[in-house]
Parts: sequence; C-alpha cells; structure tokens
Amino acid sequence: MTSAERSPPAPAPRRVTVHDIAAARAAGRPLSMVTAYDWPTGRLADAAGVDCVLVGDSVAMVVAGRDSTLPATLDQMIYHGEIVARAVARALVVVDLPFPLQHLGVRRAIAAAARILKETGCQAIKLEGTAGQADVIAGIVGAGIPVMGHVGLRPQAVHQLGGYRMQRDAARLAEDAAAAAAAGAFAVVLECIPRAVAAEITSTLPVPTIGIGAGPDCDGQVLVMHDLVGLAFDRVPRFVRQYADSRTSIAEALATWRADVERRDFPGAAETLG
Repeated sequence: MTSAERSPPAPAPRRVTVHDIAAARAAGRPLSMVTAYDWPTGRLADAAGVDCVLVGDSVAMVVAGRDSTLPATLDQMIYHGEIVARAVARALVVVDLPFPLQHLGVRRAIAAAARILKETGCQAIKLEGTAGQADVIAGIVGAGIPVMGHVGLRPQAVHQLGGYRMQRDAARLAEDAAAAAAAGAFAVVLECIPRAVAAEITSTLPVPTIGIGAGPDCDGQVLVMHDLVGLAFDRVPRFVRQYADSRTSIAEALATWRADVERRDFPGAAETLG
C-alpha cells in the first residue's frame, strides 16, 4: 500500500453558517457575496473565499436573456440552486424565492422555501419584500429555514417601482429593513438606495446589511458574477466595478480557434490521439 493510499482524505472545509455572518458583523469584518448560476461559477466563487454565494433569480436575465427577473420559476431556481450547492463546499449558499411566492400566503411560501432547501442542498433563501411580507419571513424562519431579506430596489417589483431606479424614501426603507430583521431575517440586502440612508439603516439594524448600489457603509457587498468579471451583454450599472474583461477574452479565444480550424492548424500533433 502506498503512502497516498494510506493517507486519509482531506477534511471538507467548514461551511459558513448564519452565525458566522453575524459574527463577521460583530468583528467588523466586511462580508462578500456573489451570484452563481452553474457548477463552474459556483466552484470559482467558493475557491475565491467569498462568504455567501447567491443563486439569484437574476438567472432569468443573466443566463436566459430575459428583460426582468419575473420569468424565473420555482423549478428553475431549484435546478440552478442544486447545481451551485453541489459545487460549493464552504460558502453559505442562498437561493432566491421567485415571484410571486412570497405574496401567496405564509403556508405556500413555507412550502416553496422548504422545496428549495430540501431539493437544492442550500442553507438559506432570500426573499424580496416590504414590511408587508414580515409574516411570511417569520413563518419561513419559524419552519427552521434561514431567510435573507431584500429591500430597496426590488427587481420583482420593477413595474410597480417604475423601473430599475434609486429608491429614496428613507422612512419606508428603514421600516422595511427593520420589519425583515424583527421577523427573523439573518441579514438584509439593501439595493440601490442612497449611501446616507444605507449607513443609517446599517447602524440601527441588529443584523448585517449587504449592499448593492448602496455605498460602502453596509456590512457587506454583493455583485452579479457576470457584471463583476465583464461577461455581461447589457448595460452594466454604475455601481459595478469590473475586475476582468471575460467577454473579450472568450470572444478572442473562440475567433482564434475558428481560424485555426479553417487553416487546419487545429487539431495539431499535440491534440491528435493515436
């Protein structure tokens, strides 16, 4: 028996939990969260050491090319969530509850959240909503399912909000965030709200805030993977910083490969079997 055969398998990395998210806030350590929709992006996000991986209903826009998140279905979220959860060994995996399940009553919302948790292997769900959904958050949390809230610009309410625009009603935003936390949400996403409002909510809320277009004073930040790595095809929001130009790199690689095929340079001796 070789030494490799005698060696025990490497232990699995310890999973980030909702308690770790709370502890990071208490320690003043900023949290990182990024979206992923498939096995490769889930693996890459986890390897980067992010705290949370979000399987967002933005999959409808980013992957399926829709013009909003509204077409995302529960079955689709479970499909993508299962793939990502299988790819991620360390980060906390959060899956969006798609429209309109949080508006159909507490029991139906709990049933949908339970399906997501059971069938994907994720650790939490995210729920867009106002103070009016506090009973839904409380019901899901009461069923033993961790919930991340989401206030401010709520893409599922894009038509009601008049488009993807900054939300400035400070009193309403504070009320929504406080209601989510009081109902048991372990963290709250603040999307597209003024920096001063986000800072005030963050200073008063008893749970961590994770900002997207909400300034640097939140307890953490989240971005869409495809925006972050330069793989987006639509306009990138001003609050995004692109850390790579993957779209150009991939396009150049494909064009070079096609040219090599046409010149019969590919496959060469190194790629030919036998």
